[in-house]
Amino acid sequence: MFTGLISDVGTLEARDGGVFTVRSSYDPSTILVGASIAFDGCCLTATTIDALDTGCRLMLDVSNETLSRTILGNWSVGQAINMERSLRAGDELGGHIVSGHVDGVADITDVSTDGNAIRITMKAPAELEGFIAEKGSVALNGTSLTVNNVNGCLFDVALIPHTCAVTTWGRAKTGDRVNIEVDVLARYVARQQDVRTAWSDGGPKS
Repeated sequence: MFTGLISDVGTLEARDGGVFTVRSSYDPSTILVGASIAFDGCCLTATTIDALDTGCRLMLDVSNETLSRTILGNWSVGQAINMERSLRAGDELGGHIVSGHVDGVADITDVSTDGNAIRITMKAPAELEGFIAEKGSVALNGTSLTVNNVNGCLFDVALIPHTCAVTTWGRAKTGDRVNIEVDVLARYVARQQDVRTAWSDGGPKS
């Protein structure tokens, strides 16, 4: 489980099929083999951890399913990656509950300035439209953000300078694709609505 608060920006150093090598500033003494870490919002397992003079090098095995359903399939060497360590009991929940299970990929359609913030408009997959609500939470490339406006599949978020400085969002541009994870609360509300609808229609059919 994660909160959507990015704690490091790593770099993809190498890729061999589904085996990825990422350099990070994390202290290797605090990471165990098998640890779960979110990379651009996708929960992956650290299979090898090499200590460096500063930080560490992490090796990850990425399945074909993950490659096909996230932006990871398009990663190339040199890629900057939002990273977050898994939540520990007692940690402050500063963002919102994020599982690290990517629901789909959104396309950035516009990047503009809005005062001292950057406003980013994107198009979500049609099947996720009903889970995105004005002033609701959404995780984009692992970052917990608040939805400003919604118009069908289009929605926008605003990023303050601090967020742009400590994540990859300062590099965002029109045409980029991002991992999207909808709010788990929205998912359960929608599920309950489906159940109520099924029962009002005479109950589940065998």
